[in-house]
Amino acid sequence: MLSEPTYLAARMVAPVLAVHFAQHWANAARLGASSLVPPPDAALIEAVIDVAFWASLRREEGRPPRISLALLSPAEAVQPLRFAHRLRLTPQSIIKLAPAVEQPGIHLGVGQDEQGLYVWGTVTQIPPVCFVLEVVEPGLLVAKHRRADGFGKFVNVAVLRGDQVRVVDEENRGLADSPALHESLPAIALSSTIPGASPVVEVLLELARAMRAHGRGGLVLMVPAGSEAWQASIVQPLSYPVDPAYNNIATLLNEADHTQRDWQDSLLDTIGVVGGFTAVDGATVITRQYGLLAFGAKVTRSLAGSPVEQLVVTEPVVGASATILHPAKNGGTRHLAAAQFVHDQHDAVALVASQDGNFTVFTWSEQFGMVHAHRIDVLLL
Repeated sequence: MLSEPTYLAARMVAPVLAVHFAQHWANAARLGASSLVPPPDAALIEAVIDVAFWASLRREEGRPPRISLALLSPAEAVQPLRFAHRLRLTPQSIIKLAPAVEQPGIHLGVGQDEQGLYVWGTVTQIPPVCFVLEVVEPGLLVAKHRRADGFGKFVNVAVLRGDQVRVVDEENRGLADSPALHESLPAIALSSTIPGASPVVEVLLELARAMRAHGRGGLVLMVPAGSEAWQASIVQPLSYPVDPAYNNIATLLNEADHTQRDWQDSLLDTIGVVGGFTAVDGATVITRQYGLLAFGAKVTRSLAGSPVEQLVVTEPVVGASATILHPAKNGGTRHLAAAQFVHDQHDAVALVASQDGNFTVFTWSEQFGMVHAHRIDVLLL
């Protein structure tokens, strides 16, 4: 290293990340994963985060860098692009390289020698449980790794925003003291999958990613298939009903072989089609099996319903605790509409993407007798 790290948040989170990657590396090795990269120690993680943070605050030709750094040697990479000369890992070198590697899926390869950290080239195929650090925007960094099955979004481990550090709680989803709330959430796996097994398809997470991608915000209402009760909480007539329902996601999920790349690409493309309709003003209505029923729908309180007065808010972050709020303090009109819909339709789930990047899942908690709002943007950055 050319200098000692000075970003305090990096020093705080590095030991936690080192333990995470060591544990996941050991689990993956025990389960027979191949091409594993040795887990980095805390000092190495701290140094990489420190350089990336200070680089994120700089600009090249008026633009901040948006890059991804992967900790592995050229020998551990598959078909890498190698530079003829090593470049010392400094904020200045990152800024200069950033315009060439801003496209999704391209990572700067970072290695270490006796002189410190260096950039050796680029790589597009990342081994399982390899430490990856993404610079999302100035002062916002995400530590992550690829799923063992290689499908879908990377697994987020921690999010650093300035002096704030949020570590994903993959065991309890931030609900260690509230098992009843834990049970009210839809199933979303937060950790890596088993190497060699069929991919675990997290449709909700991929749909959330598609909703955030267009940057317009969106509201999805998930309702039971075959039920018409949800229409009591929607302004009639529907502006854009879909007939017959668009069931391509369910059709793909019912196919036997989920290991082929063509199948995985088709599924992500189909999820993206549904996610695209969430950019239309109003709510997109889908079934629990992801069949598209309508879009552009307007939420209203049902005639038999009552106004939602409070909800409980959680997030999947280590050390987080549940908070009870008035719905008006939890977000804007989409959040209020989602809370009211779930308050009226207890068997429904609502997903809200904000224009600022926040994402919330709304469900009904029978044990607490109120709407449960679970903020999962830490999983999606």
